Amino acid sequence: MTALADRPDDWPKVRLHVVTGKGGTGKSTVAAALALALATAGRNVLLCEVEGRQGIARMFDVDPLPYEERRIAKGAPEADGRSGRVHALHIDAESALLEYLAMYYRLGRAGKALDRFGVVDFATTIAPGVRDVLLTGKVYEAVQRPRGGRSTDGPEGTTTYDAVVLDAPPTGRISQFLGVNSELAGLARVGPVKTQADKVMDLLRSPRTAVHLVTILEEMPVQETSDGIAELRAAGLPVGGVVVNLVRPRALGAGALARVRDGGLDPSAITSDLQRARVDVDAELVASLVAEAREHAVRRRLEDEQRDLVAAEGVPTYELPRLASGIDHGALVELAQLLRRQGMA
Repeated sequence: MTALADRPDDWPKVRLHVVTGKGGTGKSTVAAALALALATAGRNVLLCEVEGRQGIARMFDVDPLPYEERRIAKGAPEADGRSGRVHALHIDAESALLEYLAMYYRLGRAGKALDRFGVVDFATTIAPGVRDVLLTGKVYEAVQRPRGGRSTDGPEGTTTYDAVVLDAPPTGRISQFLGVNSELAGLARVGPVKTQADKVMDLLRSPRTAVHLVTILEEMPVQETSDGIAELRAAGLPVGGVVVNLVRPRALGAGALARVRDGGLDPSAITSDLQRARVDVDAELVASLVAEAREHAVRRRLEDEQRDLVAAEGVPTYELPRLASGIDHGALVELAQLLRRQGMA
């Protein structure tokens, strides 16, 4: 990873940033921080979620989001005074289907009647792949809106965006989620359904899209990241960068860590140091400190091995620290600034 110093945006042509990662790696936090980073760069951004958890509302401390684009934050102003805005959208498949029916089939009230009869629930729960088709279709519509004007496909008066950030399903499902329109296009060989599915896949496989993966420095998440990159490449989907999240601060250098691992700590020296600090010392305390230090050093070596595996994937990598205070709006701003410095936005 390049050292934390300002560097140019690695993704200047990307309009759709898809963020995925194994559960527990903090992918939703990274997606939110990336949206803020892009807004700090002066862009208007739409942050979307599709998993029904209302994670965006919790992180930004706003009311639960409806199926409606709402402004939730501003990016920190740059030196030239530029500052973009972050809008958010909680996409649910049922609302997306009703909107689709109203937009393309002019059903209007008839579409809502279908909802009352349970047809919408049937279509999005029973029919294979329909839910993911609707979710990706809504994201496609937001990306396709011409900047500086109104959408040609969607409702009049909709906001246009310089970038869309999608908090996507986990890594194990991301290729299937993004590739569902390809399967649909294969089933519907002609007609508007195939045309729409082809357009979505054209976007998802184009340089305007980047699929970023979030991991932590542990064996299983790193392996899942590697597998996810291989699956994305096999499906012809554009791999973006890897964000290594929840990195702990490095208090000791490589030489000191090696000495600790090799048993080079002197218990008598530790005892003397503690006594000078006026700490009550006994042999049990010193032994526990030595054991804890060795465990830390061994853990550091394992983390470095996993970091090397991430670097071997040959994609841009970024690192974000573990924040002791937890995640709130202030923490997201801090993480966004780190992503900006490292060139992710």
